[in-house]
Amino acid sequence: MRRLALTTLVTTLTGLVLPALALAHDQPETKQSRWVMADWMLDTFFIFAGLAVVAFLAAWKAGHFHELDKMGEIPLYVHEEDYYTPEWALDEEEWE
Repeated sequence: MRRLALTTLVTTLTGLVLPALALAHDQPETKQSRWVMADWMLDTFFIFAGLAVVAFLAAWKAGHFHELDKMGEIPLYVHEEDYYTPEWALDEEEWE
């Protein structure tokens, strides 16, 4: 478990630090320089999307998505006062 936490920490920090390294130098003034920002935006998207996939797979392997249909039934067992139905709709005289 400790090894997994360390790996996750290193991966997250690497994903956050690597895009910031692009700001350490001046942007070149060439014909292609207008695409630099688009390239970094795309790279950052893929980095965070990859981290999200890794987090999803880790949660899946840990068993967090098992028996979701049974977990959805739990709120149905909670008895609460009905705040949404107006009182006139509950009158039985209308239905007779």
